[in-house]
Amino acid sequence: MRILVVEDDAEAAAHVSKGLREAGHVVDHALDGEVGLNMAGAGDYDAYVIDRMLPKLDGVSLLSKRRAGGDETPALFLSALGEVDDRVKGFKAGGDDYLVKPYAFPELIARVEALGRRRHQAPSAVTTRYAVGDLEIDVITRTVRRAGRKIDLQPREFRLLEYLMRHAGQVVTRTMLLENVWEYHFDPQTNVIDVHISRLRAKIDKDFDTALLKTIRGAGYTIGDGE
Repeated sequence: MRILVVEDDAEAAAHVSKGLREAGHVVDHALDGEVGLNMAGAGDYDAYVIDRMLPKLDGVSLLSKRRAGGDETPALFLSALGEVDDRVKGFKAGGDDYLVKPYAFPELIARVEALGRRRHQAPSAVTTRYAVGDLEIDVITRTVRRAGRKIDLQPREFRLLEYLMRHAGQVVTRTMLLENVWEYHFDPQTNVIDVHISRLRAKIDKDFDTALLKTIRGAGYTIGDGE
């Protein structure tokens, strides 16, 4: 993999770059956000490792600018800022992962390589319609029907239902929902999942004889027409 490391601490940058090279990767380094932005635009990278706090242009602004220009290169933020709000800002800026300092270097290597594998995975055939009992969802037309009746969902409710339908008959944990529906790689310690599950259940199960969306106490949620 070819990796761009944007880190203003020369000693830390040297340590990260050395470790990545020893793991078999090609590494370029930028000492500030503006140089990092220019190098990202000029290079063909497989992943970015970006420090949050950078001179001239902070890491969040750097990545936001790249995402606004259509750059989809996976990005891992490194930061001493480990509060929930700080991590949320990183993910909202387009970050794919977030590692709080101090960290174990093998974990950094593993996370960066995981991002690279994800980027280069060959696309597989994608199903665009799912059905559980008399509940149907079409991810292309963004429509949901139960027993032929159209059900209107908010965007996040649709993503939640889509994920559950893709895993029909399986127990889906809260962590799976946070990572794949909300794109949080941590628990924000809120009841956001419970609220959306309740709203979704009211729309797809209310006034129907069979409840499809079930809560598995202590485990998560499942959708199916069985007992």
